[in-house]
Amino acid sequence: MPYLLGEYECLLDSKSRILMPVALKRQIPPEAQDKFIICRGFEHCLTVYPLNVWNKLTENLSSLNFFEPDDRNFVRSFQRGAIEIQLDSASRLLLPKQLLSYAGIEKDIVLFAYADRFEIWDKDAYNHLFLDEPPEAFSERAKKVMGNKDKQQQ
Repeated sequence: MPYLLGEYECLLDSKSRILMPVALKRQIPPEAQDKFIICRGFEHCLTVYPLNVWNKLTENLSSLNFFEPDDRNFVRSFQRGAIEIQLDSASRLLLPKQLLSYAGIEKDIVLFAYADRFEIWDKDAYNHLFLDEPPEAFSERAKKVMGNKDKQQQ
């Protein structure tokens, strides 16, 4: 599966739609059939999965032990508010108002693509969390997260 890549600034229109950037749309696998699942993400963003990716993910979720409270509650939290959305004929996605409220999104947004999904962020929140971080903090996080992986790859 090819990985999605890019950071795209978009505007939410008066009907709560965004225009899918052409560069991102080209990266979506055909098996998604222009259908997506949107749900609450971490740190108050929205996460959008191509439908084929979501189907694989829910297969993994179904292997969790539903007799375990942590497993049940994780699935409930993860899938809370999830809904299928589809590109319209003008390559727009209609975003549910309750999810927009969760993410604090009003007008200016950033789509951040990574791995097999993309996130939708309020632009100010995205800039505050990631772009305003001093280079030293990013360096320390890189060391913490990736430091030992470099040795494993050599």
